[in-house]
Amino acid sequence: MKRTIIDPSQLELNEKVVSIKRVTKVVKGGRNMRFTALVVVGDGNGHVGAGLGKAAEIPEAIRKGKEDAMKKLIEVKLDANNSITHDTTGKHTGASVLLKRSPEGTGVIAGGPARNVCELAGIKNIRTKSLGSNNKQNVVLATINALSQLKSPEEVARLRGKSVEEILG
Repeated sequence: MKRTIIDPSQLELNEKVVSIKRVTKVVKGGRNMRFTALVVVGDGNGHVGAGLGKAAEIPEAIRKGKEDAMKKLIEVKLDANNSITHDTTGKHTGASVLLKRSPEGTGVIAGGPARNVCELAGIKNIRTKSLGSNNKQNVVLATINALSQLKSPEEVARLRGKSVEEILG
């Protein structure tokens, strides 16, 4: 699948810090403390990305995480009622996330890390289930993996050589 590069300067991006961890490297002279920040950015209109920032100070780690997330923006295919176009599953290491399409009025039914990704992507109606590992970083990346696999009905129709009406039933 060919990945298109999205210019973040054209979008009005919001950010959410999913997790901040203090990590330690033990060296001969003692312990070196640093921070890692997992940041999700999105415009609430079908664009979302996640990034990891590492630095000696928390604000610097968040800034680096935001920059990394902007480099990794993906476009999410949404249908008329701001849900995903079809059910899908995403995997990243030990975490898998099941995303299910939902009718209008359902809302975002998702756990913390997956909820952040869905809300920043602009999804209003979705059901998710986190399977396997509950590590925040892996769940966020599995959710983004699932969203990147989505195809629009037009794309599916073109790939199958059918009309959009035949695909939608």
